[in-house]
Amino acid sequence: MKYWTLIALLTVSNSLLAADPEAGKAKTAVCAGCHGQDGIATNPAYPNLAGQNAQYLVAAMKAYKDGSRNNPIMKPMVEALSEADLENIAAYYASLKK
Repeated sequence: MKYWTLIALLTVSNSLLAADPEAGKAKTAVCAGCHGQDGIATNPAYPNLAGQNAQYLVAAMKAYKDGSRNNPIMKPMVEALSEADLENIAAYYASLKK
């Protein structure tokens, strides 16, 4: 693991302590179209988000947002989300059972 990645993960870890899963749930209506109402996708082409690691979800959404993870579907979904939104959404999905 690269040094900057480790620092980013540690920073995300600290900020996720203050994340609000209920606020995240309120932001997931559009996510449910592909990832399912409860984070379990009905289409196997889309990943399940329920029970996923919150740090991973934040890192993935940031990568979609900054373009380092190229996905023409996900980029517009996360572009307008704030850092707090990303953390709250990740906390919500992490709180769900697989």
